[in-house]
Amino acid sequence: MPPRTAVFFHAHPDDEALLTAGTMAMLAAEGHRVVLVVATAGERGLAEIEPGETLGETRMKELYESAAVLGCARVECLGYGDSGLSPKGGRADERPDNAFIDADSEEAAKALAAILQEERADLLAIYDPAGGYGHPDHVQVHRVGKRAAQIAGTEIVLEATVNRDPLVRLLKLARRFYTFPPEFDVRTFESAYSPAETITHWVNVRKYTKQKRASMAAHTSQASGGDSDRTLAVLLKVPRPLYRFVFGTEWYVRRGLPEGTRLRHPFEKWPK
Repeated sequence: MPPRTAVFFHAHPDDEALLTAGTMAMLAAEGHRVVLVVATAGERGLAEIEPGETLGETRMKELYESAAVLGCARVECLGYGDSGLSPKGGRADERPDNAFIDADSEEAAKALAAILQEERADLLAIYDPAGGYGHPDHVQVHRVGKRAAQIAGTEIVLEATVNRDPLVRLLKLARRFYTFPPEFDVRTFESAYSPAETITHWVNVRKYTKQKRASMAAHTSQASGGDSDRTLAVLLKVPRPLYRFVFGTEWYVRRGLPEGTRLRHPFEKWPK
């Protein structure tokens, strides 16, 4: 396969580590150009930071460290404000003036499209319409990314997701033995992400879970803060052999393909 360019568009630093890091590391190792774009610097997340730094600065430093581990050739931030979350998980009432969810979608799409065109991108990875677990900034990533691909003429658009069927079963089992942090509500996953029958790409990234784990570990600010363990901190405690098994597959949906399609590589063509 000749070298191609894949752009991964995420809402905040650390989102790439959770959903697409294995795929990014795999593509980079295969000689493809991997570009990471975030909409915001994630400056409204919970975290413990060093004196004299803002959270946005800290998280962008962590993003560059993660990108280096994954083999990214370029990192860009569109510069919008982190919209934050309400205590119940929806839109925050207090938001910065330039909050990503309040941005003009067409304007933001043109900014992303400019990067796609400059890179001559063959592929753009975004989120599903529900933004995975429903974060407002993630929903905006879907809207903006989908429109940007139309403007730029990017052929392949993949929606990063999770196979929620085994995830829900696993979380219900784990709940019997472990108390999850308040932010980690198992019930939200019953309607989040995608059921197996809608997923078109099942990407085996087990060879790259070392890089994926290192990508997660790079976001140290997001493993602390608050009154209990954060989600990243919990995931990084998973023993390495089990981690390779649990996080060895990444999932995507490409719209317009027949139901039941099972592709193994982001650039694999349909029909074969």
